[in-house]
Amino acid sequence: MMAATAYPAAPLSGTGNTTTPYDIGLPVLRLVLGAIMFVHGTQKLFRWFDGPGVKSTGMFFGKAGYPAGETMAVIAGLTETLGGLGLVFGLLTPLSAAAVVGIMINAISTKWTGDVVGMEGVEFESLILAAGVTLALTGPGRFALDRFLPVLRHHRVSYGVLALALAVVLAALVLLLRD
Repeated sequence: MMAATAYPAAPLSGTGNTTTPYDIGLPVLRLVLGAIMFVHGTQKLFRWFDGPGVKSTGMFFGKAGYPAGETMAVIAGLTETLGGLGLVFGLLTPLSAAAVVGIMINAISTKWTGDVVGMEGVEFESLILAAGVTLALTGPGRFALDRFLPVLRHHRVSYGVLALALAVVLAALVLLLRD
C-alpha cells in the first residue's frame, strides 16, 4: 500500500527543475473552474454577468425547500465567489475546492430528477464536482499562492481528504434544512 506523502514543491526558477505536465494542467483546471464559480457567485450576490441577484436567487432557494431563501442565496453566493477566487489564485486550494464540492452536492440534490444528461440532467454539476474533488486531492500545482503558505507548501492527500469530508458534512447539514 502506498503512503500518502507530500509532493515537494519545485522551485519556481533557476534551479534546473523542468516544468511537468501537472505544472501546466492544474492551473488551467483551477483557473477555468475558479472563474466559472466566481461568475456564478457574483451573479447571485451582485447581479453581475446578467445574474438574478440575491432576491431572485432567494426565491429559487425558497421554492426548492430551503428556509430563509435570501440568506441561503448569500451563503451560496459567497461560497461560490470565495471558493472560485481561491481556486483562481491557488490559495487554500483544498478548502476552496471543497467549497465548490459542497455547493455542487446541494445543486445536484436540488436539480436531480433521475436524468444525468439533458435539460433536466446534472452532467454540468457533476463535472464541476469532479473537478473540485480532483483539485482538493491533487493540490493546486506548482504555480499557486499555496506555495507561500508553510502548511500548504507541500500538498498532502490528507489535506484534500479532510477538506472533502468537511464539505460533505456541511452539505449534508444544509440538505437537512430543506423541507
